[in-house]
Amino acid sequence: MNDNTFDYIIVGGGTAGSLLANRLSADASKRVLLIEAGKKDDYHWVHIPVGYLYCIGNPRTDWLYETEATPGLNGRSLRYPRGKVLGGCSSINGMIYMRGQARDYEQWAQITGNDEWRWDQTLPYFKLHEDHYKGANEFHGAKGSKSELLAPTDLAPGSYLHTLRGRVAGGEWRIEKQRLRWDVLDAFAQAAQQAGIPATDDFNRGDNEGVSYFEVNQKNGWRWNTAKAFLRPTCYARPNFELWNKAQVAKLIIDTQPDGSQRCTGVRVWSGVEMVEVKATREVILSAGSIGSAQILQLSGIGPGALLQDKGVEVTHDLPGVGANLQDHLQIRSVYKVKNTKTLNTMANSLWGKAMIGLEYALKRTGPMSMAPSQLGAFTKSDPSQPHANIQYHVQPLSLDAFGEPLHSFPAITASVCNLNPTSRGTVQIKTNKFDDAPAIAPSYLATDLDRKVAADSLRVTRRIMDQPAMMPFQPEEFKPGVQYQSDEELAKLAGDIASTIFHPVGTTRMGRDDDPMAVVNARLQVRGVAGLRVVDAGVMPTITSGNTNSPTLMIAEKAAHWIAQDAERTPSA
Repeated sequence: MNDNTFDYIIVGGGTAGSLLANRLSADASKRVLLIEAGKKDDYHWVHIPVGYLYCIGNPRTDWLYETEATPGLNGRSLRYPRGKVLGGCSSINGMIYMRGQARDYEQWAQITGNDEWRWDQTLPYFKLHEDHYKGANEFHGAKGSKSELLAPTDLAPGSYLHTLRGRVAGGEWRIEKQRLRWDVLDAFAQAAQQAGIPATDDFNRGDNEGVSYFEVNQKNGWRWNTAKAFLRPTCYARPNFELWNKAQVAKLIIDTQPDGSQRCTGVRVWSGVEMVEVKATREVILSAGSIGSAQILQLSGIGPGALLQDKGVEVTHDLPGVGANLQDHLQIRSVYKVKNTKTLNTMANSLWGKAMIGLEYALKRTGPMSMAPSQLGAFTKSDPSQPHANIQYHVQPLSLDAFGEPLHSFPAITASVCNLNPTSRGTVQIKTNKFDDAPAIAPSYLATDLDRKVAADSLRVTRRIMDQPAMMPFQPEEFKPGVQYQSDEELAKLAGDIASTIFHPVGTTRMGRDDDPMAVVNARLQVRGVAGLRVVDAGVMPTITSGNTNSPTLMIAEKAAHWIAQDAERTPSA
């Protein structure tokens, strides 16, 4: 092999790409290249948990996307943060460990016709990389425990799982309790129980209904991103692994084979100085996220033919689903002024307060600087007729107009609520044929009557919780949206005024059955109609999970790595 030929090329060094790089390079006979458009994760605010406030909207770590003006948001556009740094969104996200609900994966299995996506067959792949602070049990893995995937004594020598066991893989993804609590959040949890939401001690057993503090991807008070978990020092020490950062993939190289079929044989990469061509003898794996992977496919001539022709891109493979099916969780951020308690608004509104916060973190790794963006969570039904919990709360002891904006000057909390299973569908579409032009992101929030009804009902649930006796000592006063709004129509419109993304875009390269014309990849994540090409990121989700999407993306990558290695065992390289 020459220096620009690899067995595997992974595009995107984020959540999925970092794990894939670790797993595929475990086989010392395979040469692996990981390409990341952003810089390394050596920016200090990446590692301090509250640093998300300084990473979102920062060109050092964020792609700085904005959505198209959205009718459901009354014509507003939103910032659309996506990680442009090693570790991807795991370097700038809320650090919440959340798998979703078992029914999500049962639905994936039904949509794809593949039982390998069922809950009981995805759970072992969650557990394989998990290092849970409580230790290993039926639902959780821990470093040093025996994964059921790696435990069998009859694993064939040289097989993927045998290789991982030999490399002592597993338990890299640390999950811990948060290192702080707030009186006002404890009261909210009690009020939620008074309103009929049960307490829970684990959101990740397949049914997440309940209220509790979130568990987070942190280690000893520091953010634990996928670069630390899967790349350092493991991959950096492997001679068969190579990382290119500050390198942006401009397009895929698609060759027509002698039999007329098409195969992805490499990528063209902009190094910042020149365009470099890199070859893959086995597979190119797109892990650039729901926005980036759809954009790269379209720029490479794989996507809706009419769109590509309109943008001056030669159609290589007309695949209409590329960029369609965009789903996201829209959080409706109700703000309540409170009294007789401290919140971050008042703690951080002076130099002295900020100094005390900084000193506590420096000495103990506790306090507000160790905070995830949301500390307390709750899952419940938007109305009693719902068959399962269909809304999620992210509750914060602070308030602001939007992330990146200053905290309000008065003590307050924010109870953000989102529809877990939105029926609205948006798009990601290239605007031009230039790789460095951002695509048009149109989430189409609140585009359906059902989504607007859930939005209105969820605001009523928030009010019911805040009216419970446990909150009365704090004299909560609804600041946003305002008690004057009561009807479904008023509340849905107000939701459009105050809601924002919760940073969970999925679905733009969704998987499905072979007879599904809108499926972009098959059940094993191979791009339909183009050999040697896979998509492994949140874009492949056919429906969004019922909760935060980072951990399900890691599980997808874990399963994909196994499939990729299995395919390599069966077939020679190209």
